[in-house]
Amino acid sequence: MTDPGGGQRRWRLVRADRDAVPPSVRRFMRRARQRRIRAALPWALGAAIVAVAVAIGWMVYGTGVLGVRRIEVTGATLLTPVEVRAAAEVADLTPLARVDTGAVAARVEALAPVDRAVVSRRWPGTLVIEVVERTAVAVVPRAETSFAVVDDEGVVFRTESKRPADLPLLEVAAPGPDDVNTRAGLEVLASLSTELATKLISVTVEAPARIRLNLDGGRTIIWGDSSANETKSSVATALLDRKEKTIDVSAPEVVSLR
Repeated sequence: MTDPGGGQRRWRLVRADRDAVPPSVRRFMRRARQRRIRAALPWALGAAIVAVAVAIGWMVYGTGVLGVRRIEVTGATLLTPVEVRAAAEVADLTPLARVDTGAVAARVEALAPVDRAVVSRRWPGTLVIEVVERTAVAVVPRAETSFAVVDDEGVVFRTESKRPADLPLLEVAAPGPDDVNTRAGLEVLASLSTELATKLISVTVEAPARIRLNLDGGRTIIWGDSSANETKSSVATALLDRKEKTIDVSAPEVVSLR
């Protein structure tokens, strides 16, 4: 190419990103870019953490990846594990984290033989139900071939067709934790000495103040009400060697024999 004067003009290629930009400007731009990256890094990191947390939360609470795959039952002898699992009402693959352990325990405790239940999680997929069953302290005759087994609170939690030989007989009309006669009879049973308990056949409670013990050999102890039980037990035990068939300790300060 020629210039107007007829001479030859020389052109030189210039790289704008490097040659045309002064070094000071390039340094300024580089530092600005680094500042933008540093400013954006916490936000990017925070977004990544949130995304991971959401993914983990969804996996734990919203899917069966960490769901209930096994229900382990311990402590049950009167009940079978199948009965406990049925009462728990926890479906397979229910997210373990979403299981309401208190509600599960309440449903299991609704079973008559269960005194209390403790429910816990064992990751990654096991629900553990620890059952504490009621302890029998007496039986109540209901019919000629039926005996209701009660615990120390008067709760009827099972029925036997034959009287268990190792349990005393509690004769009350309507056994239950809210029955005053049942409670009075159980209080007396709990206070008996070993000697009295060994000879005891039954406790008859006609009313809260009309309690009597029926011992082997046809002997009877008139107990009265369920007050001063420890004193009455000590007095009656001390008189077991007497020949009289009836011992009245309803007023333990003034005992009568006949």
